[in-house]
Amino acid sequence: MRGEDRSSGSLFSYVDLESRVPARHPLRVVREIVNEVLASLSGEFERLYSHTGRPSIPPEKLLRALLLQAFYSIRSERQLMEQLDFNLLFRWFVGLAMDDPVWDATVFCKNRDRLLEAEVSAKLLAGVVVHPKVRGLLSGDHFSVDGTLIEAWASMKSFRPKGGGSDDTGPGRNRERDFHGETRSNETHESTTDPDARLYRKGRGKESKLCFMGHVLMENRNGLAVDGELTRAHGAAEPLTAIDLVGRHAGGRRVTVGADKAYDTADFVMELRELGTTPHVAQNAYDTGKAKRRSAIDGRTTRHSGYDASQRVRKRIEEVFGWVKASAGLGKTKLRGLERVRSQFTLALAAYNLIRLPKLLAAPT
Repeated sequence: MRGEDRSSGSLFSYVDLESRVPARHPLRVVREIVNEVLASLSGEFERLYSHTGRPSIPPEKLLRALLLQAFYSIRSERQLMEQLDFNLLFRWFVGLAMDDPVWDATVFCKNRDRLLEAEVSAKLLAGVVVHPKVRGLLSGDHFSVDGTLIEAWASMKSFRPKGGGSDDTGPGRNRERDFHGETRSNETHESTTDPDARLYRKGRGKESKLCFMGHVLMENRNGLAVDGELTRAHGAAEPLTAIDLVGRHAGGRRVTVGADKAYDTADFVMELRELGTTPHVAQNAYDTGKAKRRSAIDGRTTRHSGYDASQRVRKRIEEVFGWVKASAGLGKTKLRGLERVRSQFTLALAAYNLIRLPKLLAAPT
């Protein structure tokens, strides 16, 4: 018998949201871990909010919504609110009932900025890393470190001489600018859109961009990010931040740290050894006849099989950067200011770890 094509359903629904999500859905594992981490941060949330006035968006629901935005590559908060309005899976993950209204996008952004400024993202990442289900997946002895550029939400037209002045020509708001014959540097110029952004290029032959620099410390067993930092872009940012990240997690133990050729400097290797770590840095030595360079890593390190293993595994850190940029929307950040972009970057690292947990936890040991 052919069924009827009815355009309207029943007036009431007695099916709970919990029963509509499949029992084996990957987000069930993620939600369980996220809820336990957020419960441990309840005291932090309590200190951020006043005990008087109208209730704001619960920080737990706001953070779950931001994680969904990274998981599903939702490009804006307005589109996120639209998805929350009709997507049952999203409502279930965030903790909204069927009849609960969604928030206004502007109100959501203002509440989001409050959490980002309070460095809640770093505490969320740390909570995920130390969670009992995650801790067993991590290596405590072998790490890798690297950095990447995060393009700022500012155009090259905004990079102007310090002290004001305008050389725009033509009518309209977005007027033409002539850069010919102008020498620009971070010492003499700054962006009027985002003063924290710096003009930087990754290497020779690459274009200069207004950007920040993101840094990640990855454990080598499953390639999860155990810590991260975002700084202004400059030549010494990568080794200095790497030393800081390693120092947080070395804990006086003998650990190995893999890195690419850019870290093969005498100062960086010396600093790592003073921390009690073994630098498994790729050798950057050459002899072209006109120029010669010796590596700071010698045969005492490279003769061990662990060095070759670190060199293979360290390249997986590019998977972290690739996901953060392509899926979590940090190929070009939409926020301005060092602190806000840093929190967005750290939240994306937490989301990367969480999205990989269902498969890692389901894999046979």
